[in-house]
Amino acid sequence: MSLDRIALKGLRARGRHGVLPAERELGQEFVIDATLFLDTAPAAAGDDLTATVHYGELAEELTRVVGGEPVQLIETLAQRLAEVCLAYEPVRKVEVSVHKPAAPIPLPFDDVVVTIERSRA
Repeated sequence: MSLDRIALKGLRARGRHGVLPAERELGQEFVIDATLFLDTAPAAAGDDLTATVHYGELAEELTRVVGGEPVQLIETLAQRLAEVCLAYEPVRKVEVSVHKPAAPIPLPFDDVVVTIERSRA
C-alpha cells in the first residue's frame, strides 16, 4: 500500500513556549507545518470525509495545543502536535515542523525550525 499525503502548511498560533521567562510571559507566534501520510483511496472511492482527515478540525486541534500548556522546548511541542495527528485513525505517519521565527537570538536570522517524523506503532 502506498501512502498519500495531506499537508497543512503555515498554520499560525500564539503560544508561551520557551526557556526564557519573557517567552512564557509575553508569548510569541509559532508556525506549524504538518504532513500526514495515509491512504486516501477509501475516502476518494466513497467521497467520504469520515474516511480521511478533516484538516479544518486538525488545524483547530493543533492551534489549541500551541496555545495550551507551555513547554520549554519546541521539540516537546512538536511531539505533542505529532501525537494529535497520529490520533486520526487513517494516519500512519506524520512529519511536523515547528517554526519559531521570533526566537530570542541576538543575531539576524530568518527562522528556527524543529522537524520530527513519527509513525504509528
